[in-house]
Amino acid sequence: MIRSKDLLGIKELTPEEIYHILDTASGFRDVLRRDIKKVPPLRGKTVVSLFFEPSTRTKTSFALASKRMSADFVNFSVSTSSVVKGETIKDTALTIQALGADFVVVRHGSSGVPHLLSKILDISVINAGDGANEHPTQALLDLFTIQAHKKKFKDLTVAIIGDITHSRVAKSNIYALTKMGAKVRLICPPTLMPAEVEKLGVTVFHSIEEGIKKADVVMPLRLQLERQRKGFLPSVEEYFRLYGVTTDRMKLAKESAIVMHPGPMNRGVEIESALADGPKSVILEQVTNGLAVRMAVLYLLAGVKK
Repeated sequence: MIRSKDLLGIKELTPEEIYHILDTASGFRDVLRRDIKKVPPLRGKTVVSLFFEPSTRTKTSFALASKRMSADFVNFSVSTSSVVKGETIKDTALTIQALGADFVVVRHGSSGVPHLLSKILDISVINAGDGANEHPTQALLDLFTIQAHKKKFKDLTVAIIGDITHSRVAKSNIYALTKMGAKVRLICPPTLMPAEVEKLGVTVFHSIEEGIKKADVVMPLRLQLERQRKGFLPSVEEYFRLYGVTTDRMKLAKESAIVMHPGPMNRGVEIESALADGPKSVILEQVTNGLAVRMAVLYLLAGVKK
């Protein structure tokens, strides 16, 4: 069972809740393989997206997940709304609730906005990314993808490479993977590594060659250039030379290792194109799995007593 009416972060979930979401997603993954990919559980429900930041995969995935579950999906356009006239996020969200929405999917550049709205609203709030804090559905779809290939999480070695300080995907994956018993390695330049991150139960590396050695899963992250101030990196070319995930470097990981990326990818910066498109890559599979996971999240939250 899921205890809360909201999905705000992996930090708030128990391992049992995570497994429950993954098991439910597995059923919906089977639905997506059918000729007719629509099921009726959320008929009559309305999902509203409230995105204050750009998104392709997450927003489209939630839209398709809603429609596959027979819910109505409304894409709230911030740029043409009363927000530009000075309306607060609180009043915007209360207006959406008053119009009869059942779920609001929120992405915002400031950490904590979904948590704030969850205290104000009676309807379900789903965090689709808040600042550099968390991106819970991304971590859940990553777990779902890892489970499909590795069957278990305990004692798996997962190497996460990139801008750890500014990455909400990294934070959610750290919380998720450590809860499930995996060994997490973080690899990046010292300038992009949060202070005292080892307290989260991870191991820190500043050499990619050392960090990905014998890893089961290799996950480069997008450089969060829009969140960085100048001075973190000499150049993106230098970053790729020192930390880019390439075919040659992947030979240091286990022969059975898979390569993941939360997207969007900067080819030739975080990952070599030949590797991203090669047989070890499960990147497009992650996108497909994201649809099943978000269907599961909507379905399970709909069943929580508000």
